[in-house]
Amino acid sequence: MNEQILLAWSQLPLYLTQHILLSASAILLAFVIGFPLMIICTKSTYWRNALLSSAGVIQTIPGLALLALFYPLLLGLSKITDALFSLTLPAFGFLPSLLALALYALLPILRNGVAALSGIDPLVIEAADGVGMTAQQKLWQVELPLGAPVLMSGIRIATVWTIGAATLATSVGQVSLGNYIFSGLQTENWVSVLFGCLAASILALVADFALSLVETGLVLRQRKRLSLGILILVVGVLSALVPALSRPKHDYVVGAKNFSEQFILAQLIDDRLQSMGASVQQSTSLGSAVVFKALANNEIDVYVDYSGTLWSNVLGHTTRPPRAQLMAKLRQELHTQYGVTLLGSLGFENAYVLAMKEHQAQNSNITTINNLSEKAPNLRLGSDLEFLSRPDWALLKSAYKLSFKSEKSFTPTLMYRALESDGVDVISAFSSDGRIQAQQLRILTDSLNAAPSYDAVVLIAPKRANDDFLRKAISPLLSAIDVTLMQEANYMVDREKNKATISQAAEFLKKQLVISGK
Repeated sequence: MNEQILLAWSQLPLYLTQHILLSASAILLAFVIGFPLMIICTKSTYWRNALLSSAGVIQTIPGLALLALFYPLLLGLSKITDALFSLTLPAFGFLPSLLALALYALLPILRNGVAALSGIDPLVIEAADGVGMTAQQKLWQVELPLGAPVLMSGIRIATVWTIGAATLATSVGQVSLGNYIFSGLQTENWVSVLFGCLAASILALVADFALSLVETGLVLRQRKRLSLGILILVVGVLSALVPALSRPKHDYVVGAKNFSEQFILAQLIDDRLQSMGASVQQSTSLGSAVVFKALANNEIDVYVDYSGTLWSNVLGHTTRPPRAQLMAKLRQELHTQYGVTLLGSLGFENAYVLAMKEHQAQNSNITTINNLSEKAPNLRLGSDLEFLSRPDWALLKSAYKLSFKSEKSFTPTLMYRALESDGVDVISAFSSDGRIQAQQLRILTDSLNAAPSYDAVVLIAPKRANDDFLRKAISPLLSAIDVTLMQEANYMVDREKNKATISQAAEFLKKQLVISGK
């Protein structure tokens, strides 16, 4: 427990400063956009209805979906700006997070701003007109001072929302307090999850307190309150800005998806690079589509993916060629279409497999997926967050005519928990997962070979295609990790439920490779 807390504390400066900068930038951008729109809304009923409705629609989009949508949008825009002006926009990390959060914060600022200006006593406006004030003078000297408390209330709401939603930015490559939460959920490190939640909550409360001082200072015309609130906000942003500006630029960025095996392999590659003198930054907890696009767009340098995922999801193939043929075509097409280099396989396969508790499968006389198809209407399927939407699941389902009583999606860790607690009967397990053996699960045989192979392969970004240093660092890992070794490393993390064991698991793999001469 103490080790977990110490690790969380050591990561706090980076996560907190990045979270503050992202949240503050999003609120500022939302206000810059919202202020002129607020003025327009007070002048026209048509624009008021249209803009408030549009802002309301944006609020109905889940924060995670909004963040995910901005990534491909910026990626496409970046290609256009690069072709026209030789300007590449960063589509990964800060910019998509900033734009999505700013839109999310727009509604309370806009709605309260319109209410503030529209709710001023008409007699006051008439008096201002009577003394000959221009429209601009009325706005700055009468309307805004009187409407400031209501407007500030909207800014306070937007700030609390944004600080909470900013934890989701981890999924598109932006460092935030969400790094605690995403990685903690995958490794069942509840200290990390709690630490991230508490840090975000305390930050939101401090920001709201500072803005409340500004609000009451304006209402009561107390300069001390107003000055103290502004001082807290300025000091907070500056304290985050200084370390952010002084952060060293890393030689390499290593990416990873959002489960234990990916965290371990990213750490293993990180250790290899650092042992040779390079500085490394990790960008983890990314979705499959995001991480590949980030690599193809040179926003990360290297990560581990799986041949079946690349063949079906990235290249869109529905055929199932033999493993050697698939790998050869995969290497060629990834390079031709995206400029991505497939350096080689790590030596093990992490395939999707359907699994059940051994005693349940034995009692039901289920050994193959073909047997399962007969009894599936009475069984509940649990999957990870991606499996049910993948092309290979559609093919597997079609090949065996599978129709389950219910289908539910979980994070990988909670999926295994659901099976253990009898919440589901069958899961889409991972063949390199140590929990298969630990929980005594039976893998059901795919007699039709409907599922593709899922060899773990190392991918390198286009700009690193001729990077001999990177190749030299990673080459000893190729064909060096068998599935038993990977299962053991994975189980070290999943058993201990402690994020610190990610480094320990990577160290375990490294020692095994040294023993085997790699």
